[in-house]
Amino acid sequence: MKQKFFLVLLSSIAFYAAKAQHQLTKLWSTDTIVPVPESVLFDGHNKVLYVSLIDGDPGKKDNQGGVAKIGLDGKIINMNWITGLSAPKGMGIYKNTLYVADIDQVVAADITTGKITQKISVDGAQFLNDITISNDGTVFVSDSRKGNVIAIKGGKVTEYAADFKGPNGLLAVGSDLYVLASGTLYKLDASKQRTTIAEGMETSTDGIEEVKPGEFIVSAWSGVVYHVANGKAEVMLDTRNEKSNTADIGYDSKNKIVYLPTFFKKSVVAYQYK
Repeated sequence: MKQKFFLVLLSSIAFYAAKAQHQLTKLWSTDTIVPVPESVLFDGHNKVLYVSLIDGDPGKKDNQGGVAKIGLDGKIINMNWITGLSAPKGMGIYKNTLYVADIDQVVAADITTGKITQKISVDGAQFLNDITISNDGTVFVSDSRKGNVIAIKGGKVTEYAADFKGPNGLLAVGSDLYVLASGTLYKLDASKQRTTIAEGMETSTDGIEEVKPGEFIVSAWSGVVYHVANGKAEVMLDTRNEKSNTADIGYDSKNKIVYLPTFFKKSVVAYQYK
């Protein structure tokens, strides 16, 4: 009887240990004054966070949006660092330029000054969402309503891939491009061959960051954050009961800190990843 109880106990401990293999522990939260934060981008060189602010309708061209600068301690540096955007979402950095997806255009801004240097129109775009940038400077941007991924290189705008259902989060890793689309994570190789990496996540999948080769943190706007590896998605955080969204995440790979924009809760929250 004792031996049976001991075996059951060991099994229970092993189950919960496996279940809690990857965790997010809250470090800090900004005050609830950030106007509809959609995306957070970590800039390790300048030791700052860039936060895209919709501050209005996510699909309306109202010039109310912008980008804020927030310290790595959660203190607001400049809520109006970049202004005059409409519904900015995903962001990416290449050299000293910040690229921001803004409905039907990609806006480029000088990181030193915060001044807008270029607006790249994407003909036919309906809802540009996330951005990732490859090592050669190619800017990839998803269009969630049109179902495709656009590539911008040397000022030239082309369609890179199509026929996705609600594509959002993008991540360029070497010659591969990872695409989150309605609960499924795909990989496109250099020849654009499509492979399913993981599926069955919340259909509002939003942001993606790589924590080590083949392992990712994925957020779903509805309020779930996953660890994805070996074809499986493990829930690390679930804020749906609090009705707190987890939009496009940022990640500090050196210190293993995940930054979550909470959208309608109007805050950015930092979590230690373990």
